[in-house]
Amino acid sequence: MFLKPINSVAITIMVLLAFLILVFAGVFEFPSVSHSIIPPVNDSKSSVESSPNPFTDLIFAFRRWDSEVGCAKFKEKHKNLIPHGWSNGSAALQRYGDDAACGELKMGHVSVLVKGWTWIPDNLDNLYSCRCGLSCLWTKSAVLADKPDALFFETTTPPLRRRNGDPLRVYMDLEAGRKRTGYEDIFIGYHAQDDVQSTYAGGFFHNGRNYHVSSYKKSETLVYWSSSRCLPERNRLAKSLLSLLPHHSFGKCLNNVGGQDMALSMYPKCANDANVVPKWWDHLHCAMSHYKFVLAIENTKTESYVTEKLFYALDSGAIPIYFGAPNVGDFVPPHSIIDGTKFSSMEELASYVKALANDPVAYAEYHAWRRCGVLGNYVNTRAVSLDTLPCRLCESVSRKGGRIARAS
Repeated sequence: MFLKPINSVAITIMVLLAFLILVFAGVFEFPSVSHSIIPPVNDSKSSVESSPNPFTDLIFAFRRWDSEVGCAKFKEKHKNLIPHGWSNGSAALQRYGDDAACGELKMGHVSVLVKGWTWIPDNLDNLYSCRCGLSCLWTKSAVLADKPDALFFETTTPPLRRRNGDPLRVYMDLEAGRKRTGYEDIFIGYHAQDDVQSTYAGGFFHNGRNYHVSSYKKSETLVYWSSSRCLPERNRLAKSLLSLLPHHSFGKCLNNVGGQDMALSMYPKCANDANVVPKWWDHLHCAMSHYKFVLAIENTKTESYVTEKLFYALDSGAIPIYFGAPNVGDFVPPHSIIDGTKFSSMEELASYVKALANDPVAYAEYHAWRRCGVLGNYVNTRAVSLDTLPCRLCESVSRKGGRIARAS
C-alpha cells in the first residue's frame, strides 16, 4: 500500500520548528542587537559605538549607560581603586586625615596672618575647627591676628631673618617652577615633596561663578577651548588638534567666535547678577557645560603640576582632553579624562573624540565615577587642596611650635 503524499504546509511547519530549536540551543549565533562596546575603563583609548548616534541630551546618555552597563559593573572594574583610608593612596599626594599625628602638635590654637597680595580668595579668611582639637585663625587682618604664629607670603619675599620669638615665615608658590626663596620656614607647593602640598582641585578657586550646568550638549561643535596666554608651544599643540575638530575658542588665542566676550551672548543663562560687570572667568563652568569636550593644556609638562584647567572641565560635566603632567592619573578619578599623550597622532586622537561624541554609552562611561561614587585617588587630591590648606598649614605651624620654634 502506498503512503499518501505529505502535505507541503506540514513540512514547512516542521522545518521552521527544527530551525527555532537549533537557534535556542545555541547552534547558530547572531550579532548582538547592541552596538556599544564598553572597553576596559582605564584605557583612555576606548572602543566606541559602530553606529553613530550624535546625541545632545546628557541625561539620555546616562539612562542608556544605566541600562547597558550600570554602576555595579563599573564598581567591579574599579574595586581596587575604591579607597579605604590611604591604603590605595599615591606617592604624588601627601597623606592627610591620619589622627595618629595628633600627638605631634605643640599648640592648640594657631593664627596665620596673610601678608601682601595673594591669589587666595578673601573668603578663605575664617576661624577653622581642625582635627585633633586644633583651632586655626586664617586672616588678612593685622587687628584680628595682632600676634600671629605665622606670616604667610605668596607674591612677596619673607623677611630675610627670623629671630627667636618671631612668627614662622610661610611662603607659597603654586607655579610650575615652585621656587623656594630660601628664607621661609615652611614652603607650600603643588608637589608632595614640599612641606605642605596644595592641589588646584579645591572649590575655593571657583568663587563667584555661575554654576548652571546644561544637560544639552552640542553635537555640531564638539570642543570648548579658552586661553588668553598665548604661549607658542601651547598654541601649536591646540591648533594641531582643533584644526581636526569642530570647536569654539573663546579666549585671545585662536579665537573663532568673534570676540572674547561672546560666551555670555551665546549662553545667556551663564550670566551672573545683571548689576555686576561680568569678568571673563565668571561664565567658565557654565559655558563649558554645553560642550562634550574641553581642551585643557598646561603651561608646561611637569610632574604633579595639574592645575585648574583640568579640574574646571571635570566640574563642568565635560570630558577633558588633557595635555600636561605625565602623572595626571594620580590626581583624577578613574576613566574621567582623555590623556592626549596616549595617542600616536593628533589624527588618531581626533578620530577617537569624534567617535566618542557619537556613542552615548561610551561617553557616559566617562561620567560614571561621579554618578557611582568611584573616585579613586581623586578623594585624596581634594583632601590636600586649597580648601583644607588653613588647617593643614596650622598643623604644620603647631608641630614646629609657632613663635617658640628656635630660629635657625
